[in-house]
Amino acid sequence: MKSEDTEHTGQTEPAERTVHTDPATEAFVAHRNLLFTVAYEMLGSAADAEDVLQETWLRWAGVDLAAVRDRRAYLVRITTRQALGRLRTLGRRKESYVGSWLPEPLLTTPDVAEDVELADSVSMAMLLVLETLAPTERAVFVLREVFDVGYDEIAEAVDKNPAAVRQIAHRARAHVAARRPRGAVSAAETRDALDAFRRAVETGDLQGLLDVLAPDCVLLGDGGGIKQAVLRPVVGAGKVARLLRGGLGRLTAEVSLRPAEVNGRPALIVRLDGALDTVLAVRIDDGLITGLYAVRNPEKLSYMDDETALRR
Repeated sequence: MKSEDTEHTGQTEPAERTVHTDPATEAFVAHRNLLFTVAYEMLGSAADAEDVLQETWLRWAGVDLAAVRDRRAYLVRITTRQALGRLRTLGRRKESYVGSWLPEPLLTTPDVAEDVELADSVSMAMLLVLETLAPTERAVFVLREVFDVGYDEIAEAVDKNPAAVRQIAHRARAHVAARRPRGAVSAAETRDALDAFRRAVETGDLQGLLDVLAPDCVLLGDGGGIKQAVLRPVVGAGKVARLLRGGLGRLTAEVSLRPAEVNGRPALIVRLDGALDTVLAVRIDDGLITGLYAVRNPEKLSYMDDETALRR
C-alpha cells in the first residue's frame, strides 16, 4: 500500500546512495591542482598541461599502490616525465609558430596572488624566463625552486643522478636570476602601474604612456597567425606608446580595459564590443613597465572564462 505522499507521484523516494572512490582516484583528485601547476609551469600551456594530466592518470591507474611509499611524490614524478616529453614536442611546434609565442594566460583564484612565491613563479614574466631554459633545466628548476622537491626525488623524475641534478639546479638558478625581474614587485605596485597605463591608453595621453613605460620597454604580441599582432618585439617606450595609441585610435569597436588577476598578478582584459579580445600582462621593474605581453590568439584564451586553482 502506497503512502499518502507517493500516491500523487507514483514514485517512491530513492534510497540514499554512498559513492565510493578507489584509493588511486582519491590520491589523484587530492593532488590534481598541484600536478596541473607543475605541468603548467613546465609547459606554459594550460591545454598541454591538461593533456599531461590525462597521461599521468592513465599511468597512475595501473600502479600497484602497495609498493608506493609517497603517493604525492610518485604522482609528481609521473607528471614531470610526461611534461618533459610534451615540452620537447612543444619546442618543435614553437619553431613554426607565427610571430612571438607567449604562455597561455590563466584567470587565477585570489589565493594564488596571496602566495607570493607561487604568483611569481607563474607570472608571464617568469614563464618567459623559464622558456630560455633547456627542458631538463626547466624541470629541475621548477621542482626545486617552486615546489621544494628533494634532489633525490628530482633525480628519479628526470633520470639523472642527484649530483648531476644539483649541478643543473645551480646552473638553472643562475640563468634565471640573471633574467628575472630586478626586484620583488608587490601586487599594489603592479596595480598602480597598470592603472596609470590604462588611464593613458583610454585618454590617448602619449606623455602619460611615456611616463609609465621604461625607456627599454618591450611589447610582445601573440596572435598565433589567427589574430593580427606584432610579429616581432617592439622595443623602446616611444615606439610602444605610439603603436598603442595609433592602433587603438584606428579601432571602430567599443574598447574596454578592465583589471583582472591573471597568472597570480594584476593584468588587463581588453574587450571589443564586449567580446574578449586580448589579455595584457606586464612586467614591472623599479615601478615602470618593462614588458607588455599581449595575448590575442583565441586558442589561448579559453582559460579566461573560469578561475583556475593552482597549488604548491
